Amino acid sequence: MMWLMLDDRDTRILRFERSWWRHAGAKEQAIRKEFGLSSARYYQLLGALIDSPAALAHDPMLIKRLQRVRDARLAARSARLLSRDD
Repeated sequence: MMWLMLDDRDTRILRFERSWWRHAGAKEQAIRKEFGLSSARYYQLLGALIDSPAALAHDPMLIKRLQRVRDARLAARSARLLSRDD
């Protein structure tokens, strides 16, 4: 099943998400240092990984947790937008 393979960068991103708080400083600084990416680009890549069957197969607990966090943020954002319309 070739489609279930993650490349090295994807694997590193998942490893980082599991333990980013161990890095000194803010997460954005750690992202820049670890990957040489802007935080916006990192989060684009992470968003794609969260929906990836390969990432789910690689680390199901992490991906499910990240999906819950994302879903909660989207729900909170929607609730804020709806409350503004009242």
